[in-house]
Amino acid sequence: MNYSRRQQGQGMTEYIIIVAMIAIAAIAVYQYFGQTVRNQTAAIAKELSGQDGSTAKNNAQTSANSAESTGNTKNTLDTYVNQAGK
Repeated sequence: MNYSRRQQGQGMTEYIIIVAMIAIAAIAVYQYFGQTVRNQTAAIAKELSGQDGSTAKNNAQTSANSAESTGNTKNTLDTYVNQAGK
């Protein structure tokens, strides 16, 4: 009986670690692409309401280009330390 409790606890710990890793990855993706998604949503909302959404669409493209250039830069621990206070 004691063995099954330890095994169940180990399974729960592994599950928590996997969920935490997925959450960290989701936060990183949202940090890079969050502004793009917000601008695209704004463009869609403006178009649905009958307004011109081209400005929001252009902002989304600018944000996407910025996210691409940020994603292509090499990051090290020094990069994190330098940006932590910003």
